[in-house]
Amino acid sequence: MKNLIVIPARYASTRLPGKPLCLIADKPMIVWVLERAKMAKSADGVLVATDDERIVQAVEKAGGNAVLTSADCANGTERLCEVAARFDADNYINVQGDEPFVEPEDIDRVIALLEREKEASIATLYAEITDREAQSENCVKIALAHNGRALYFSRSPIPFARGSAPRYYKHIGLYAYRKEALVVYPKLPKSDLEESEKLEQLRYLQAGFAIYAAKTERIGISVDTPQCLQRAINFALGAPETQGDLSKIRLLLTDIDGVLSPAQLIFDENGESHKLFNVRDGLGIEALQRLGIVVGVITGRDSPALRKRLEILRIAHCRFGVKDKGAACAEVMRSLKIAPEETIYVGDDTPDLAAFAVCGFSCAVGDAPAYIRDRAVFKLKAEGGGGAIREVAEMLLEAKGRLGVLSNADEYLESLK
Repeated sequence: MKNLIVIPARYASTRLPGKPLCLIADKPMIVWVLERAKMAKSADGVLVATDDERIVQAVEKAGGNAVLTSADCANGTERLCEVAARFDADNYINVQGDEPFVEPEDIDRVIALLEREKEASIATLYAEITDREAQSENCVKIALAHNGRALYFSRSPIPFARGSAPRYYKHIGLYAYRKEALVVYPKLPKSDLEESEKLEQLRYLQAGFAIYAAKTERIGISVDTPQCLQRAINFALGAPETQGDLSKIRLLLTDIDGVLSPAQLIFDENGESHKLFNVRDGLGIEALQRLGIVVGVITGRDSPALRKRLEILRIAHCRFGVKDKGAACAEVMRSLKIAPEETIYVGDDTPDLAAFAVCGFSCAVGDAPAYIRDRAVFKLKAEGGGGAIREVAEMLLEAKGRLGVLSNADEYLESLK
C-alpha cells in the first residue's frame, strides 16, 4: 500500500497507566484515535502497534487492526520501525495514540506535504502559540526555514527574544515518514541533542535528514495526565471546561449583534439598520479597561454605526466582517500576547462556538439558544443588549477583588484618578 497509518499505543504509561484503554464517554481512548484516523482520505490502511494484548483486543472489538510489537521499544518511532519491517508501504504516518480528537484533515495535510516536498524524509505539523505558552518545557517548539524545512526542535523558547518579539510555533507530533527513513533509523547514532532535549526527532535532524512542517490551526487535546483525561472527557461530552482562574483574565472578547445589542435590527425607510446599546454595558467596559483588562469585538457585520459606538467605548481591538470567529480570536490573542486561559468570550449564537473553542472561558447571554448555553462555561442571566457585558464585568471585577469600582461611589471615583 502507499500510505499506512500506524498508531503506537504503549500500555505502561508512567503518568497514566493503561492510558490507551482509559474510557472517554464509555469508549477506550485508542478506539477514538482509530476511528478518527480511519476518516483520513489519503490513507490506505490503519494499524495500531502496541505492546499489550489487552489493547489488541479492544481495537479488534472495535473493528480495527492491531499488531503486537516489542515491549522494549523506547519510543513511538522504534515501534513504527518494527511495523515497517513487517508491513510494506511507501509512507508510514505516525498518529499519536493519546490524541483522541486528531483531525483527519491534518493527517491528509501531512501526507500531502510529504508527497509534495521531494527532499523531505519526514513531514510534520506546527501551530502558532503565544509567548506565554512557549515558556513551558512540555510544549515543544519548532524553528523553520522560509520553505518550511525544520531547523530545530526544542523545549526551550526558540528563537530567543533579544530583539523584536518573535513568533513561536508549537510542534504538533503527527509525522509522515518515507519507508527509507524508518529503515535507517535504528542504524543512526544516538544524538547528543536528542539526549539533551529528550526529543527523538533530533536524531534525524542531527544526521542531516530533511524534515518539513506544514501549519495547522488546530491544537488538539493530548492525554498525558489524569487532568488531561478529564479535559478530553468533558470535550467528548460537550461539557464546558471550567479549569482556570477568572482573576487572571486580561482580555474580554465579544460580539455585537445579540450581545452588546439585542438580537433585533430596526431598518428605516432608506434601508439603514439601527441598533440599541445598553449604557450599563458601556460603564462595565470602561471599568474593565481602567483596571487593565483589554476589551475587543469580533463581529460578522460592519457599519458606520457600529464603528462609532465602539469608538465611543474606546474599543480599539476590533475585527469586522469576520466569518471564522475562532481564527479571529486567536489572531487577537497572538497580537496582544495574551494566552487563551487569560481570555473570556461572550457570545449568543452558532458562529460564536468557534470562539468558545479557542478562548479559555466562554459566556452565553440569557436569551441564547439552549444548545449555545450548554456549550458555555458561564450562563448569564442578562440578555443580549440587556446588560450581559455588565454582568460579565461585575463577575471579573469580583474575581479580582475590585467589584467596588462598580458598587461603591468612593472606589469608583478613586479608579478615575
